[in-house]
Amino acid sequence: MKSKSLFASVIFFIILAIGAAIAYAAYSASNMAEAEIIGAAAFLIALFISSSIKIADPWDKAVVLRLGHFQSLRGPGLFFIIPVLDTIPYWIDTRVITTSFKAEKTLTKDTVPVDVDAVLFWKVLDPQKAALEVADYISAISWASQTALRDVIGKTMLSDMLEGRDKISSVLQKIIDERTEPWGINVNSVEVKDVLIPAALENAMSMQAQAERERQARVILGDSERQVAEKFGEAALTYANNPVALHLRAMNMLYEGLKQNSTIVIVPSSAVDTMQLGGLAGLTALTMGIGQDKANKELDAGTK
Repeated sequence: MKSKSLFASVIFFIILAIGAAIAYAAYSASNMAEAEIIGAAAFLIALFISSSIKIADPWDKAVVLRLGHFQSLRGPGLFFIIPVLDTIPYWIDTRVITTSFKAEKTLTKDTVPVDVDAVLFWKVLDPQKAALEVADYISAISWASQTALRDVIGKTMLSDMLEGRDKISSVLQKIIDERTEPWGINVNSVEVKDVLIPAALENAMSMQAQAERERQARVILGDSERQVAEKFGEAALTYANNPVALHLRAMNMLYEGLKQNSTIVIVPSSAVDTMQLGGLAGLTALTMGIGQDKANKELDAGTK
């Protein structure tokens, strides 16, 4: 129920003041009975007119009933009613309203208890239906939203709920809109804010995700090894048909190994024969040549 406006109170006092002035004039003329009648009439007139004046805000619609029957919707702005005969039981807010609702410890389709928080954005399109078709439309839409949320949770798998919040929101919007349409209410959107699962299940899902990542890493590593083996096979075919290339590659590998700090390199005899280094003497000469090159480089660096 909306409180009485300041404008109506001002009108009341103005009319009352005019009546008091007329009554005082009659009293000054030694007509006391007439002065009392004028004062009482001024009070009743002021009370009647101030009670008939109503002002609705730009977003309000006043539901006017006359002797218990629906009369009209009034507002926004200034309007008048007939006191005693007309009453205004509801002032309907036509702006977009937000309502928070939740479902606690509700089982999903795969029997997992979850807590879901959501927000509903709705608007009254038909104030007459909202006032006459349901006793308390604000409470009714809140309960309708909670029951719809529980129904959707019970028909949804946990994985779908965690991954497809937009889909759940659209389904909720459709269900709630169908329930509230007879009340003259339109649901603009539904937003699922949060889905909470038990801590033990959250840890298990984290371990499952970690195991899945490790499995993917092993699969990638195995695929890499397979690709390397294929490339080695292709290289082997190339060297098999080209002994000179194999000899040069073996010489390069041995040279790179001897350039490092290692002083001893063990080379199979079969590899020595393949590289055609001339046995132990050839290896010794190669090693001494590399050692001499390193010594010359160090001497040059010390001189500089």
